[in-house]
Amino acid sequence: MILSGSASQSLAAALADELDEPLASVAYRKFPDGELLASAPGFQDDRAVIVASTVSSDAHVELLQLQDAAREWGAEEVVTVLPYMGYARQDRPLAPGKADEGPTPGYPISARAVARAVSTGTDRVLTVNPHEDAVCDFFDVPAEPVDAAGRLAEPLPGELVDPVFLSPDDGALDIAETVRDAYGTGTTDYFEKTRLSDTEVEMRPSDTDVAGRDVVVTDDIIATGSTMSEAVSLLGERDVGDVYVTCVHPVLASNARTKLARAGVEAVYGTDTVEGAVSAVSVAPTVADAL
Repeated sequence: MILSGSASQSLAAALADELDEPLASVAYRKFPDGELLASAPGFQDDRAVIVASTVSSDAHVELLQLQDAAREWGAEEVVTVLPYMGYARQDRPLAPGKADEGPTPGYPISARAVARAVSTGTDRVLTVNPHEDAVCDFFDVPAEPVDAAGRLAEPLPGELVDPVFLSPDDGALDIAETVRDAYGTGTTDYFEKTRLSDTEVEMRPSDTDVAGRDVVVTDDIIATGSTMSEAVSLLGERDVGDVYVTCVHPVLASNARTKLARAGVEAVYGTDTVEGAVSAVSVAPTVADAL
């Protein structure tokens, strides 16, 4: 049976359809003092698959409660699907603004702390495109990454002009290659990115000729949109064709979507790991295969 966190209801429903499994009735409540209660009063099954993007601290608490609720009902196996794993990018003990200075005494590895908490109530973990696959090593139960980047090709226009698939840096080039391969044609490249601080990044364009060509900029996550919008602005200086932005996790915090629009982006496509207006495609088929 599939149990959904409040931030992943559409994905949970899609996954239930993919697996042909029942979707549990889950209730979410917030008490006057701010405490939460996520419950599944109708759950009865030997296996619980909990689908919960941990997009906030509240979502983390909901997940732990749903794990416990499934055990209370007597589930023999609990599988936790983290479509988006919050705190995954805090995988080293670094002080804000000092990313280039190495580990900082007194700072936590937040990804490890979260992973250990999640591990207490589950037998297995799947997480979709974590920022680094190595975060799976922080869990105390078997955990594996699921690559859903190929799903990003689906919402793209079918007749892109001599497309170039670009990543914001060489570390995300594999996502650009995956999307290109799924689309079926095009070349790949990346921007040279130098991180000056935790909030400031310097971008330099590659030597790829983009004049008159459509460009798809890909990444695993768009948070503030600053890096992506700067990359798109650089493309605009080279007589580029249409520019599309795709990402697995469309967090799009604050005014990120506006930044991208002002930079000249034709459209933004994301998946339902973070459910929102640009969630154009579901990762449910990919997660179903991994289950």
